[in-house]
Amino acid sequence: MLSVNTNAGAMVALQYLNNTSAQLQTTQNAISTGLKVASAKDDGATFAIAQNMRGDVAGYSAVTDSLNRATSSVDVALSAGQSISDLLIEMKQKALAASDQSLDTASRQAMNEDFTALRDQIASVVSNASFNNFNLVDGSQTAGITALASTDGSKRITVGGENMSLSGSVVTISKTGSISTQSKASTMISTIETSLTNVGASLARLSSGSKKFSIQADFVQKLSDTLTSGIGNLVDANMAKESAMLQSLQVKQQLGVQALSIANGAPSIVLSLFR
Repeated sequence: MLSVNTNAGAMVALQYLNNTSAQLQTTQNAISTGLKVASAKDDGATFAIAQNMRGDVAGYSAVTDSLNRATSSVDVALSAGQSISDLLIEMKQKALAASDQSLDTASRQAMNEDFTALRDQIASVVSNASFNNFNLVDGSQTAGITALASTDGSKRITVGGENMSLSGSVVTISKTGSISTQSKASTMISTIETSLTNVGASLARLSSGSKKFSIQADFVQKLSDTLTSGIGNLVDANMAKESAMLQSLQVKQQLGVQALSIANGAPSIVLSLFR
């Protein structure tokens, strides 16, 4: 039926053209953002799932930061413990030399000065072994240091502190200990050996704690990477597919415009009937 009031062909052509234009807009958005689901409007369910996963990734980032800070604190404590162990070895050498009965007074005095300097250096190492206000070797952190281990904060990892201060339970050398006499030097040898054994045990515990942090940090990174990959699978656009789709839709759009133009020209045929 020919009618100047109703052009069914034009209406159909317009519908298809509008549909093609909407698809083209979606494809262009995907290409410009790199996402097939950039907002809740694109796909509400998928967007909600991706947002929850993004929240977990952000949580794992905070967990990683916590573990890294704790690891650094333990590493500083380990470095301090190793330095103390080295100082104790030097002190043992001095004490052993000073225990020689044939040693003259001047030589023993010189050795004692070296010994006391090494002793005071232990105190200096202990007081300066801090990271982020955590000192795990001066006895101030009786509860140790705790790091996050899960995104909800329910799981944590704790590494205990060690008191390597002079006159403590680990380094049993007195704050005023000396080797000024042959008798003191002989007694000091045993004290230093005990301290060396204790420091070795403390270092073993700190090393074990550092490994716990390191293992958990690696695990958390793997979880974060897996989630990030999963988010990409959900929302990332396949650019090769979108490129092919863009070309197809552009051709359809051009054809739609031509079809609409032809349909709009149909009523003009009516004029020929009235000539």
